[in-house]
Amino acid sequence: MPSVLIVDDDKRLRDTLSFMLEQHGFQVSQAWDGRRGLDHALTLKPDLMVLDLCMPGLSGMEVCKQVRAANLKTPIIVLSAAGEEINKVLLLEMGADDYMVKPFGARELLARVHAVLRRAPASRKVVTFGENEVDLECHIVRHSGHELRVTPVEFNLLAYFLQNLDQPLTREAIVNSVWGPETPPHLRTVDAHVVKLRQKLEIDPEMPRHFVTLVGVGYRFVP
Repeated sequence: MPSVLIVDDDKRLRDTLSFMLEQHGFQVSQAWDGRRGLDHALTLKPDLMVLDLCMPGLSGMEVCKQVRAANLKTPIIVLSAAGEEINKVLLLEMGADDYMVKPFGARELLARVHAVLRRAPASRKVVTFGENEVDLECHIVRHSGHELRVTPVEFNLLAYFLQNLDQPLTREAIVNSVWGPETPPHLRTVDAHVVKLRQKLEIDPEMPRHFVTLVGVGYRFVP
């Protein structure tokens, strides 16, 4: 399942593109500004980025520049609003693979996504955060360079967190996604498994940096 990171400050557009891409078999994550988009790109190493040009904090052009400076080969499709000044040659020279002008049709974007992915070299999906490295294809987890033993449920829970960076996740949503709605465990089972992940992957499990509790809600994963 190819992964796509959408970085755009327009929530409606992000949600629309996410729904469309998920309907066509893509795994989608989102970021709502350039700084978070850059952090997500360096952590998740998605198969493709869809990147807005003008955003608060860090522009799409600067994100593109820093992604390439980090030697990340993720293909990038840049989105620009009609009428925006854009040096298309400079954008492509800085590492963008394609660009589209808003508004655009969903079918056109989907065609561009498939075309860019066909041109991109295949890469193994490895995610890093803190002192940890997660190989999502081989189901291998390392902490400080040492391979860890994780159960299938722990790995699936970790993968779910990695697919939903910085998102508030309820225990109910986690149960339905990791265990499935047919035979869900008690909601406190989620807490027990999060504790195990903290013990294995946090520097200080008592003061977690990555697996953050949201009181009255559930959890948020912070890369």
